[in-house]
Amino acid sequence: MKATAPPRPGAGEFSVHLLGCFELRREQVPLPVSPAAQRLLAYLATRTGMVTRPATAATLWPDFPDRRAAANLRSTLWRLRQERAGGPVHCTPYGIELHPDVLVDVEVIRVRSAELPTAGDDDCGLDPSVLSQDVLPDWPDEWLLPTREWFRQVRLHALDALCARHRRCGRFDAALDAGMRAVACEPLRESAHRAVALVHLDEGNPAEALRQYEVYRRLLHAELGLPPSQRFRCLIAPLLGRPLDVVT
Repeated sequence: MKATAPPRPGAGEFSVHLLGCFELRREQVPLPVSPAAQRLLAYLATRTGMVTRPATAATLWPDFPDRRAAANLRSTLWRLRQERAGGPVHCTPYGIELHPDVLVDVEVIRVRSAELPTAGDDDCGLDPSVLSQDVLPDWPDEWLLPTREWFRQVRLHALDALCARHRRCGRFDAALDAGMRAVACEPLRESAHRAVALVHLDEGNPAEALRQYEVYRRLLHAELGLPPSQRFRCLIAPLLGRPLDVVT
């Protein structure tokens, strides 16, 4: 992934947005970008460091001969430079990359989510609705698959951390929202269901906590034939007044 720092006032003339649908912004103003330029910018935003021109051309235009693919890349780069006053792409004799100060939304979210466990109780700047989005879900390109899986893990951990943070601060509605979004993103992930159950317990709603456990227990049994973990069963056993070994 393209390394960036979290956005701050005045930082980053250009920003690339990959969640939901593609967008290139300049000073927060959306810019029209051709389909070819969108794919080039998205490709560079999902790479680590500089990439060679031949590899980029072959990846973005796989059905074209090498010379034609290279020509398409040159044309796309030229138009970006002409239309965007230099544009967000940095070219050298060795390869191409995004300029270091270009902000990429998925990387900004990664940095902010990593800070959640140790951050203060003020607004963390992470919108749970944004964390529910996929990376360019309508694009069929195979080179996006690793980034989609990487961000799936990032957002799940971010939602878990966001839920725990809101619980700690007594913001139970916000905690429940984050927890339920994590459940919707990955229904078989136990930590999300357990986080929701903990919110219900903190609010004094044991029946809701039991219901969440039962939803997960049935789903896990139907899909994988497995019981919930001992950790989840330990959480629920006192509510049922049963020993752990008889909680299923």
